[in-house]
Amino acid sequence: MDAQIETKTIQTDRLLVSYLTAGLPEGEPLLLIHGNASANLFWDDTIAALCDQYRVYAPDMRGYGASEALPIDATRGLRDWSDDLHSFIRALDLPTPVHLAGWSLGGGIVMQFAIDHPQEVRSLILIAPMSPYGFGGTKDIAGTPCYSSFSGSGGGAANSELVKRIAAKDMSSDSPSSPRNVMNQLYFKPPFQVSPEQEDRYVSAILSTRTGDSFYPGAFEYVNHWPGVAPGTTGITNAISPKYVNLSGIVQIEPKCPILWIRGADDAIISDQSLADFGTLGKLGYVPGWPGEDEYPPQPMVSQIRDVLEQYQRAGGSYQEIVMENVGHAPHIEKAEEFIELIRKTVRA
Repeated sequence: MDAQIETKTIQTDRLLVSYLTAGLPEGEPLLLIHGNASANLFWDDTIAALCDQYRVYAPDMRGYGASEALPIDATRGLRDWSDDLHSFIRALDLPTPVHLAGWSLGGGIVMQFAIDHPQEVRSLILIAPMSPYGFGGTKDIAGTPCYSSFSGSGGGAANSELVKRIAAKDMSSDSPSSPRNVMNQLYFKPPFQVSPEQEDRYVSAILSTRTGDSFYPGAFEYVNHWPGVAPGTTGITNAISPKYVNLSGIVQIEPKCPILWIRGADDAIISDQSLADFGTLGKLGYVPGWPGEDEYPPQPMVSQIRDVLEQYQRAGGSYQEIVMENVGHAPHIEKAEEFIELIRKTVRA
């Protein structure tokens, strides 16, 4: 990590937050919000590249990294994190509006923040963001659930072997479900890899994810609807279930900040054919009993995002979609220089 990046902590009125920061004291505030099964260390090169122009902050969100591990109430959707982010900005006494960039789950968090506090957002940068209708269990661009139970989303939808290995602090590469291999196969598009030193740092960040019913993946219940599992009320993966999260309300916010949406053309996680979605896995024959395309198709995640952003534009907002070729789920790492230039243009505008 670049020596000019500082690791700090601050007590907000909600929790103790660990964060990375660097940059000009008088620079415009830019906040970077990480995704699931990661931590703020995934932003280290981004911070180093942008701190010559901006004041950059990258907090570890609740349930990740070195921030205080408080339980996640999934029935609030992403609002625990949105409220935490608001308390962080307040504790730092940052001038608002601020620029917010969110990756994956972090993209959902910053959208929720914009819904909750639209006047405090100058621009939104969505990097391979989750669908506005959550992860798993919906069948069309309007986010209609496949079943009333929202089966196939929530705590039971996570890779249980990956969860075990995160809990065991597994740094190995001896299983397809080891955090190292999941990162290299799903976060990045093979054969892309970071340096061995960077890879170890990123794996350590994944291993900082808190596990269990209150954290990752969260509780779940068994149901009769395929694939047999439905969301519980606590933990990370339940908070992103369509049972509890719906970010389409961003269409109505005022004022409407500009939105930049950056995604990899070959993202295996956020896709209309996501390899982490039961609809896709059933269609491919990996999960038996798939009820078919009419009943449980792959979730059209990218199409859902685009539809909501087009509604946002029709309602008077503006957005730009940038697709990076030959890139997976981490554009800010896989094509760092191109990504940094896009950020500079957006924040400058």
